[in-house]
Amino acid sequence: MTQKEQELAEVLRERLKIISDERSRRNPEQHVKRLREISGRIETLAAALPQPIPPRLAHFLDRRSYDKALEFLCSGGLPLASQSDETR
Repeated sequence: MTQKEQELAEVLRERLKIISDERSRRNPEQHVKRLREISGRIETLAAALPQPIPPRLAHFLDRRSYDKALEFLCSGGLPLASQSDETR
């Protein structure tokens, strides 16, 4: 994984922490603000990735399938289990 991909993966993990933060969700306005901020960081980092990026990763990022994008990055670009099921 490149340095930029590692940075993106870390921000994607941070997003998951925000989503699961029970305290944050008690204040919906603040929670949504945090999610918007992290989404902006994800978009900025995605745009900074060395081009061309793998088509599947591009697809996940374009569709905001951030969990799948993180799994793709962490697997080293290997096919995801759900991808194998899609092609059957």
